Order: sequence, then C-alpha cells, then structure tokens
Amino acid sequence: MYKWYALKRILRGVFMFALIMFIMSLLFNQVSEQTQRTQIFEQVKQESMRLKDVKPEYIETWRTNRTDQLIKLYRLDRPYMERVLFRAVNTITFNLGDSTLIKSSKGDKKVIVILLEALPKTMILFTSAALVQMLIGVTLGLKKAQKPGKRLDRTTSFITMIVFGMPTWWLAMMLILLFVYVFKLFPSGGVNSIPTPEGIMFVLDRLWHMALPMITLILLGFWGLSFVVRNIVLSVLQEDYIMSARARGIPENKVLFGHTMRSAAPPLVTIIILSLLGSISGAIIFEGIFSWPGLGNLYWVAVQQNDIPVLMGDLAMTTGLYQGGLVFLDLIYGFLDPRIKVGGKA
Repeated sequence: MYKWYALKRILRGVFMFALIMFIMSLLFNQVSEQTQRTQIFEQVKQESMRLKDVKPEYIETWRTNRTDQLIKLYRLDRPYMERVLFRAVNTITFNLGDSTLIKSSKGDKKVIVILLEALPKTMILFTSAALVQMLIGVTLGLKKAQKPGKRLDRTTSFITMIVFGMPTWWLAMMLILLFVYVFKLFPSGGVNSIPTPEGIMFVLDRLWHMALPMITLILLGFWGLSFVVRNIVLSVLQEDYIMSARARGIPENKVLFGHTMRSAAPPLVTIIILSLLGSISGAIIFEGIFSWPGLGNLYWVAVQQNDIPVLMGDLAMTTGLYQGGLVFLDLIYGFLDPRIKVGGKA
C-alpha cells in the first residue's frame, strides 16, 4: 500500500535528519562546551561586578556557587553522551538558544531569528537563479534533442565542456572587474544601497544588487542542465512507441510534449527538485565575493567567530530542508511514472 510506503519514507527521512544532527553534535561537542563555559565565566564575572559593599570572601563564594548553578543549568555536569544527546535534541527541535557573538540586523541574538533573516536572502538569489537556469536549460535541452548532431547541438555541447570546468568564483571576479570597475553598471556587492531606499525604489535597488550575481549563476548553471536534458529526452525519442507515434503522423510537438516528456518527467523532476534543494544552502565563497548575507556567508562567519549555536542551526536548517525535499521527491515519483508501483506489488 502506498500509504505505508509514504509513512516509512517520512520516518526514514526523520531518522536520517536526527542521525546527521547527532553526528554533528558529537563532532562539535567539545568546542561548544568550551564556548559555553567561557560564556558562563563571563556572565558570572559581569554579575559579580554589580555586587556592592560586600566582602571579597563573599564575592568569591558567590562566584563559585553561581558558576556551579549555571553549569548544572546547562547540564555541563552530566555524563558525556547525555550532554551530546541533549544538544542534539535541542538542535533537532530547533531549540537553538542564543548565539555567542553574531547578531541579527536588529541586534537580536536568538539563533532562529538570525537564520530566518538569512534564509530569504539566500532563496531570493539562488532559488531565483535556479528557476531561470531550469527554464533555459530545459528549453535548450529539448531543442538539442530534436536535432542531435546539428550545429546547435555541437556548438552548445562544446561550450558546455568549457563552462563545466570553470570555477564560479573566477567568473564572478571577472564579471565584477568588467561590469563594476570598467563599465560601472552594477554595485560590487551587498543586498541594498546605504542608506536603504524605501517603497518601489527599495525593490529596484534590490534587483540592481541581485543582477550581477544572478547573471553569474545563470551563465554557469544552464549549460550542464541542457546537456543532461538532451540526453534524457534523446534516449526516450528512440523508444519504439515514439517511432510508432511519428509513423502514424502525429505532430512533432505532440510527440515531444505529449509522449516524450511524460516518460522523461521523473528524471527531469528529480534534477529540478535537487537543484532547488541545493540552492537553499547558498554558497560560501560565492556569497563572500558578492558580500551577500545568506546562509552560506552566515556559515562562514559562524566558523570564523566560533559561534557553534549559529553553526549548528545553519546545518540543521539546510539539512532539514534538504531531507524534506528528498522525502517529497520520493513521494511524488510514483505518480509521475505509472510503471512504478511504489510500495505495492508490480
């Protein structure tokens, strides 16, 4: 039964997410606890400075008792595996607490607020670029598959081989050099100008800042996709039922979109959804080049500043979204290909 397959696939996705977060908590446990102990000592020091007209002996005793109290509060006195499990459960349930150093644009130190501020900036750039890449890549791939070996197919395939090995950061810097410092058409980075405009000018200013990084991503992204789409569609076009449809005089567009695309839909949808999922996590180097404050840049800042709560929250959000997307992909795969009887008998 499909419902049992769906339930098992969802539970498997939840288990994989929990397992990954447990492993990450295990890897970062020592650094996290060192950071937390440092925070506790700093907090006790600040609180003790507010004590007035008391003896030094009392202050020292108060500091010791307050430190022990906070260590018990954060379970730092518990066994090792219990501490790891406690931190993993908090991460899985997105009870992420406060950051160590990083703050949101409004000065908030809650990790979830910091992440939710960076996530839309990543999606508006990378997901938008991924959608444009898919539109161009699928269209170009279909054109190549219709006339394999012709001038369009040969030319674009040659360009794909060149572009596929081109580093994103290198093209980004070349475009910055050309369009920022030579032609002075775009800003070098950031999401908005300073001071930030309001109203419709805010939208236009955001699009102006997005233009150059989006052009970079699109120029590098659609070539490989078009080549994959071309090969998938071309293999379907060689099937016997496609030859039969053409022999019966069915128009080429109907053969392509009515027969071919239906059979090619599962692998194409897989590629599209995986591309969208990959776009959510952003890109560390790329965001750094364009000073784009997304999840990739946030991850790098968290690593540099040793901010483990933000680092774990970033990993939890991107991993959770990716695992959720994989589960969704598996659930719809059976509907797209009638030859697959998911969770049932063939």
